Amino acid sequence: MTDIRPSQKPFIVIPTYNEAGNIVGALNRIRLAVPNARVIVVDDSSPDGTADLVKALVVDDEYIDIRVRPAKSGLGSAYRFGFKLARESGATAVIEMDADLSHEPEALPELLNALDDGAEMAIGSRYIPGGESPGLSPSRLALSMGGNIYARIALGIPVKDATSGFRAYRPSLLDSIDLDTVSADGYGFQIEMVFRATLLGAKIAERPIIFNQRTEGVSKMSRMIVIEAISLCSVWGLQRRFRQLRGNDTDFVPYHKGNKSVVRTLVSSIKG
Repeated sequence: MTDIRPSQKPFIVIPTYNEAGNIVGALNRIRLAVPNARVIVVDDSSPDGTADLVKALVVDDEYIDIRVRPAKSGLGSAYRFGFKLARESGATAVIEMDADLSHEPEALPELLNALDDGAEMAIGSRYIPGGESPGLSPSRLALSMGGNIYARIALGIPVKDATSGFRAYRPSLLDSIDLDTVSADGYGFQIEMVFRATLLGAKIAERPIIFNQRTEGVSKMSRMIVIEAISLCSVWGLQRRFRQLRGNDTDFVPYHKGNKSVVRTLVSSIKG
């Protein structure tokens, strides 16, 4: 029997909210970069007509699917929704990326190559040799790099860019992670997925990318997204450390619904 390579039937999940200025260009470049890729756009009822633009493309491209949710429900929620659809559709690889062209579609084959070479998760990294973030302000760069260093130390994760939203997964890893128990959002979602993969002993590869600044639309980045991610890292790190001291960290799950009140308390205290 011929082995099925991850690059054989990849699915790309793209969450959107008010990305009318970017989504058509992104989808066209994806088609050129990975002609066999299926794309699932998860739109949270964008008032700017993003979904209508995608629906117009769907008429002529059976490899594009659009799912419109009734309201803005968060990045992590959109990815969990899209990942499950991809798994149900027989994906051999599941990729996540932004719609704003900050992630260059031309880098997609390199992530798929990493999976074909044996990685279970391949991350497009800004912070390894060859990676760049041109145009990023010094304050934003310091915040991003500092957050990644903190996550690496607090959680013991072996990657330089745990907050990157440009990455590819083997479906078997997503099954092992159990998406129904992943509840973080924003940067927290990206960190949690890396942390869980690390706890499972998954093989994680990083590939350098150029992270461009958006030229159309408005960034969804906010101070609260950063605070949430830092708070979650602190909670997870302390939880794991306590379990290690008690000798029962082998089945550690970094986040479950019971932790939400803890995180909300932390976020509220910092905000207030």
